[in-house]
Amino acid sequence: MTAAPGAGGRAAVRTLLRVRAREGCEAQFEAAWRTAAAEISRVPGNLRQELMRDEGDPRWFAVVSDWTDRASVDAFGRSAARERLDEALRDLREDASRSTFTVLATVEAERSRPVRIDFSTSVKPGEQEAFERAYTTVAQRIGDARGYVREELLRDAGGLRYHIFAEWESEDDFVQWVEDPSHMAAGAPLARWHSVEFRREVLEIRQRPDADADFPPLPSPGGDVEVERVRIDTAVAVEPWEADAFELAYAAAAQLARSVPGHAREELLREPDGRRYHVVAEWDSEQRFTDWAAEPANWAAGPLGRWLARGEDRRVFALRARPVPPSAAAGAGAGTLPGPAHQPAAVVPEGVPVTPEPDLEAVAGQPVSVPEEELVEPAAVIEPVPVGTVPSATVQEFVEKPDDGHRPAVPVPSSPADVSVRPGRAPDVLVVGAGPAGMTHAIELARRGVAVRVVDKRPQMSTQADKAIGIHCRTMEIWEEQGIVKEAMDAGIWLYGQTVFVNGRQTHQVDWAGLDELPYAHLGLPQYETERLLLGRLTSLGVDVERGVELVGFSQDDDGVTAQLRSASGEVETTRAQYLVGCDGAHSVVRSGLGLSFEGGLSMFPQLFMLGDVDVDWDLPAGHLVRFVRIEDDGAFTGMLVCVPLKGRNRYRVATLAPEELQRSIGSGVVSAGFWKEYQPPTLADIQAAIDDLGPPGTTASNLRWSSIFRIKHGIVDAYRRGRVFVAGDAAHLHPPAGGQGMNTGIQDAWNLGWKLALAVRGLAAPGLLDSYEAERRPAGKMIVDRAVAIAFTDEMDMEDEKAQFLLEMQMTMNYAGSPLVGEAADGEAFPGGPEPGHRAPDVHGLRRFGVAHGLRLFDLTRGPRATLLFSADAGVGEEELLDLEKLAGTVRERARGEVDVYLVASPSLSLPLLVDLPVVRDVDGGFRAAYGLTGARTAAYLVRPDGHVGFRSRPVSETELCDHLAGVYAS
Repeated sequence: MTAAPGAGGRAAVRTLLRVRAREGCEAQFEAAWRTAAAEISRVPGNLRQELMRDEGDPRWFAVVSDWTDRASVDAFGRSAARERLDEALRDLREDASRSTFTVLATVEAERSRPVRIDFSTSVKPGEQEAFERAYTTVAQRIGDARGYVREELLRDAGGLRYHIFAEWESEDDFVQWVEDPSHMAAGAPLARWHSVEFRREVLEIRQRPDADADFPPLPSPGGDVEVERVRIDTAVAVEPWEADAFELAYAAAAQLARSVPGHAREELLREPDGRRYHVVAEWDSEQRFTDWAAEPANWAAGPLGRWLARGEDRRVFALRARPVPPSAAAGAGAGTLPGPAHQPAAVVPEGVPVTPEPDLEAVAGQPVSVPEEELVEPAAVIEPVPVGTVPSATVQEFVEKPDDGHRPAVPVPSSPADVSVRPGRAPDVLVVGAGPAGMTHAIELARRGVAVRVVDKRPQMSTQADKAIGIHCRTMEIWEEQGIVKEAMDAGIWLYGQTVFVNGRQTHQVDWAGLDELPYAHLGLPQYETERLLLGRLTSLGVDVERGVELVGFSQDDDGVTAQLRSASGEVETTRAQYLVGCDGAHSVVRSGLGLSFEGGLSMFPQLFMLGDVDVDWDLPAGHLVRFVRIEDDGAFTGMLVCVPLKGRNRYRVATLAPEELQRSIGSGVVSAGFWKEYQPPTLADIQAAIDDLGPPGTTASNLRWSSIFRIKHGIVDAYRRGRVFVAGDAAHLHPPAGGQGMNTGIQDAWNLGWKLALAVRGLAAPGLLDSYEAERRPAGKMIVDRAVAIAFTDEMDMEDEKAQFLLEMQMTMNYAGSPLVGEAADGEAFPGGPEPGHRAPDVHGLRRFGVAHGLRLFDLTRGPRATLLFSADAGVGEEELLDLEKLAGTVRERARGEVDVYLVASPSLSLPLLVDLPVVRDVDGGFRAAYGLTGARTAAYLVRPDGHVGFRSRPVSETELCDHLAGVYAS
């Protein structure tokens, strides 16, 4: 039986034409199809058309057309439109096959429930009024988005965190809107707030008892003008098997509140994992809700009592604004909105249950255990209305995601019998990716005697300009430890300062010289040079990078990881390692294989960036990083140009958002996180246009050496580790291409994980040591992603203390203060100063050691692959105490199994007995005591970790607490 012709607007007949385009004619084929499809869309009976491309062979296309009936297809076959299609494609194709199908049945996909999206962001004191004005502007711009229903602006009790509580017809509608680059222009006034400390949560709408209540507009009063009306969010935990009972109980509770004075409306929302529900209710004032909930029968002893008794998380928000819903605007003559018809605000969205009059006895009382099949039935729901088909006479194109060369990781056999035998020592750790993060990590492992294997899909290293060019001060310290800092200085250029222009006016000029805290300044060095230096050091340690080798799948068990690697010749090898570290960049196969997802706020919206390596003929200070920013009167960020000096006269790396005409020509669509696609490189004229738009008048760019334009989505993964597999660098977090934040942060990831993983491989790590990698690096990574986006999309100088801002951006003050791996003696004296646990341990000059004619640095003691314990002793410490410290030094070495070096930093006037097992250096100038907050302390201890951060401190020395700390790092 065939379907009724054209029933319900559905296709009765589908034609499929498979065509292989001539080599090199793929683009012309697509263009010819578009032209012909526009004409075919006007042929009677045509419903829709699609153009698809084969993922395996991009020269094969599929042209699909849906028709109301066979007669329409036959009429088209005899028409002039058909002849023009054949003529347009004839010279562009090699082969073709045609099929016609009768559509027997159509099963519509289940329609998603409507959702609430909770965007939350922080503002600084005094910014509330400006934020609310910006919100009002943005709300007016997005009201016609497909699937958008309504929203509200809420503010928490502290007044410094706002929530945009938006309703969409489906999460997919929301995602499509987010991924459209035009959102950047619509949301520009909020960019300065939505780039940092921004969170997004999707909540499914389960019930809306007050479906007949309208949502009257509530214009923002602005600033600190108070309003009484509130939204109260009560969240409770619900076990999966209780969901139906809970929703019935909620229906009963909602019925109790409907007629209460002051209660306006509410809805029941559920988190994606289904384990927490939110009752979000609107009241005229918080006091009215409090009075109502104080009656036990309404709340604690009411229908929801059994769940509330487990604990509730209640938040109260002031309702600041409620823009006019698009449907209301349309009804008032504002015009027809594009996309599907929006429902009036008073109508329940399709699929949302309407609460019936509940049986209170069925849901009240004590919980009882019943078989799952006997649980009460859920509340009745409105049957969804059948979804209509795509309107006729439209031309649709399926555009594939560009091939990034990676296939998704797939499970592979983990049986040892499947592992190929490789000559030489089997690797302890397999590192995938030989960029800066991957090679840094491999160096740290190799320095500690760990057998490491490094593979990279790229057949060869980069040899021209790349995206990262800034080497942070903290990275220079790491390179000193690794032994490549001299080569880096010789190959790079020092950056002397920063000059910032906002709307054409110079607002800041900061000189970075003279910062005594910095062992090294900020260096400009292209990424291809960085990779060359790291590769040289890695090779010197006996590790070669295997190029043209791609990870295609992996699995893990309790003892290790089994990975499949494909060589350039296509041969697939199965190998085994204890651990796998994914440093494989923005399109990480390791990240995909672990199922990790990216999180972010505005930073998750895709942007198009343009880069160029040019000479610029201005007279701005040599060696200064220059930023140009344009911010409109309404706070909208509408332009950014960053120019970083490179080695050469007047040579700069220019980075800017791609101009609007390029945004339009490239189009939109859902993109994955990362450097998703590179497009046709911009010309010198494109670079010049950006400089003309934002730079000093009369400035000319010349000598274009290299350029690039690409689309990127920023964010950070939800986890840095799953079992024996880790991610680092761009595989874990993605940043705007300005300031080198991404590369330097990736190096820090690898630096942090290296010493910990080496201990684990050698069986020397305490059980929780590897957990500290995510605990330390993910918060640091999120902070850096947020700041990188703020730098790229706002007035970059956002801290009053410019020196403090520079040190933060150079990651000199980045710390792990909240880590479970750091601490200090709880019962000791307070430190009046010095580096706190988790903070970077600063260098000190002027130390002296007997037998050495020159002064020493503290870094001379801490340098190396092990941790360093520094005892301090004042002039008044007696011989017995010093001998006790020597004995404790032996205990520490034993507990840490040789992984801790111990020194005594003594006052210059301290009288010392013969110490055989405790090396001594003298703090002749008092620099150590001053820098480490030891003035007035008889004895003290600082444990400096292998990565240069303070792990533990004690004043005076506490043997018990020191040993307890070591037990959390090193295996007993």
